[in-house]
Amino acid sequence: MAEEDYGSFVDWDQMGDLSKSSGPTKVDCKDLKEFKQMARQGYWAKNHKLRAQVYQQLIKAIPCRTVTPDAEVYRDVVGNAATKKPSSHIPLPEFVDGSPVPRYCLKAEAVASAHQIINCLAGQFPDISHCPSLPAVTSLLLHFSEDEAQCFEHVSRILACNEPGKRLLDQTFLAYESSCMTFGDLANKYCTAAHKLIVATAQDVLEVYSDWQRWVLSDLPFSHVVRVLDVYLVEGYKILYRVAIALLKFYRKHKAGAQGGQGNQQQQDSSKVRADIQAFVKGIASTVTPDKLLEKAFSIRLFSRKEITLLQLTNEKSLQQKGITVKQKRRNVQLALNPDTFSSEIVSAKEMRDIWSWIPERFALCQPQLLFTTSTHGCSLNRFYSHCEGYEPTLLLIRTTDGDVCGAFLSTDWEERKREGNKLSFFGTGECFVFRLKPEMERYEWVVIRHPELASSIKTQGQEDTASSEEQNSDNNSLQQPEKPAGDLSPFLSARHFNLNSKNTSMFMAGNFDSIIVGGGEGNALYIDSELNHGRTGRCATFDNPPLCAETFQVSLLEVWGFQDAMAS
Repeated sequence: MAEEDYGSFVDWDQMGDLSKSSGPTKVDCKDLKEFKQMARQGYWAKNHKLRAQVYQQLIKAIPCRTVTPDAEVYRDVVGNAATKKPSSHIPLPEFVDGSPVPRYCLKAEAVASAHQIINCLAGQFPDISHCPSLPAVTSLLLHFSEDEAQCFEHVSRILACNEPGKRLLDQTFLAYESSCMTFGDLANKYCTAAHKLIVATAQDVLEVYSDWQRWVLSDLPFSHVVRVLDVYLVEGYKILYRVAIALLKFYRKHKAGAQGGQGNQQQQDSSKVRADIQAFVKGIASTVTPDKLLEKAFSIRLFSRKEITLLQLTNEKSLQQKGITVKQKRRNVQLALNPDTFSSEIVSAKEMRDIWSWIPERFALCQPQLLFTTSTHGCSLNRFYSHCEGYEPTLLLIRTTDGDVCGAFLSTDWEERKREGNKLSFFGTGECFVFRLKPEMERYEWVVIRHPELASSIKTQGQEDTASSEEQNSDNNSLQQPEKPAGDLSPFLSARHFNLNSKNTSMFMAGNFDSIIVGGGEGNALYIDSELNHGRTGRCATFDNPPLCAETFQVSLLEVWGFQDAMAS
């Protein structure tokens, strides 16, 4: 076999016609448009070695984060693959959501290599919270890799892609869930007859559409999915939508033929419809060739990346308003928060788990650690500071004498307030948010997350240096927002990265000797006096929140929780 360099994981008996290399042996092309045309036409589709080399070239050209794990990182972490035999009994990370590694045309023992690669990726990309397509992509690229380390590097580059407006894999639950909604929108618009069929036959349409990526990346036969991969590596994520819409069109045609036209469309359990589509996609080779599938996919008119992006953003915003964010669907929350040991006088373990599902992913495995409570430490702002300083982030919980419960997630150490002496100055990042639990549960994130138009562009260095402070009229104090060293801030949600139309939209937290404030600009989300006894709440520009409880309230109990690393010994 001439392809031994790129086929050590392949069971060639399973490859069929793809095991016979023919056609061109090299691609002499640098122009992206020409590459796009060649990918769609299947220029390298009949030569395994050439396909592997093209994949390597395309993946190497993906713009990535400055620090992206490469093959050497894998070798350092895993060691010499020749002396360490991987095991497929090693469980996959929870973020794959139960998706297995599809074997395709891999040798049986190569599935264990895929498990090892995916687990190493999980260690190198701790921010991934939901990525059910990762096993399929890893398996596919393993067919065209010299060794495990090269496959690891290729998948790493796909995960680390940072080209503006380009996405390759969903890595959060918010992105994944909004993609399912977006697929439903696209199916309704471009595949009306098939969409009506799904609506008529499935009790839960979104549940059926939640499989759309799986149809393409796991259920398609290998001969079909590699042709999709050819184009995907050149054109990106939108190709997955196109192919999934094409599959839905073919499925509808298949059902119409099986039922002799109209047929009896009785509504049934969604799982049965999902299984029926999956069976059809797995057996599609008997009726639809790879070229015919792509031809159908590219025949859809007016199907642009811009349209997909706008739909995706609209759906993400809708999910955020419902409280579903990148922090959702994280089963290890239950592991970090032990209901048998957790004890709060304000919230139950279930309510704390709900709050925990909102926090940034990097704190997922942290356990709540009670830092301060007025029932033990008394109603003193000085004691509040002395117990909370040195901890970052913190969670503030308040129960009022009326029985309402509200609070805030605060990204930054309270010691930061000392940078401006006794002057009340705002600090923190856009990861801060405020919430209420009773009478009803609602969270209010930084307004810029929900309204990106408030941040028109990235600041230049000159703008950062000349950033002016703005006065805020709460309690007649002059509230300034100091700059903070870049290394101490969240890389994405630091206000200094945004060209904000108003400083009022980036007033996160402030404190001095006589009060603490959360949220500023035209009011405060929370204001607590020095005795931790009386407070006020109202709309503020930073979080665009309504009052979190009665506008003036008396504190019955106040707790502050820190985040203890559950992995620390």
